[in-house]
Amino acid sequence: MKETPREYTQRILSYLGKRDPVKVLGATPKRVSSLLRGLKPAWRRKRPAAGKWSVGEILAHLSEVELVIGWRIRLILQQSGTPIQAMNQDEWARNSRYEKMDTKLALDAFRAQRAANLRLLTLLTPDMKERYGIHSERGKESVAHIMCLYAGHDLNHLGQIERIRRETLKKR
Repeated sequence: MKETPREYTQRILSYLGKRDPVKVLGATPKRVSSLLRGLKPAWRRKRPAAGKWSVGEILAHLSEVELVIGWRIRLILQQSGTPIQAMNQDEWARNSRYEKMDTKLALDAFRAQRAANLRLLTLLTPDMKERYGIHSERGKESVAHIMCLYAGHDLNHLGQIERIRRETLKKR
């Protein structure tokens, strides 16, 4: 059964707990890089199970989500209360052909966009963090809340990459 928007939000925020979202966001690119070390290209493309993303597909997703989140935050900063369209990650994966995306390109794009987004996030005033958008599925979300979701999203996918890596290296 598919998660409701509320269940998704609760699950993603549970990964973050009391951690500082900016610190988590800042640490993710280095952690992803370390998890990729030693994984041959074929292993990066192997799906752990039917219907589950490979490490390469997760990396492609992280790269594209970086675009989406950066855009959403900038829209909100421009005009608080702006509508925010939901992202259908499965359609993005299909249309962008995540299974064929070069992992080096995806990692480079992720790092560059994350650096730009982190720069912006570290410059936000408390007032700017309270600006909000109206997400088409989840309703009102402040920039501060989006930062927490964004960090929890990282931790969710880092956990997936860690599990796939562990299983892949165990089978060698």
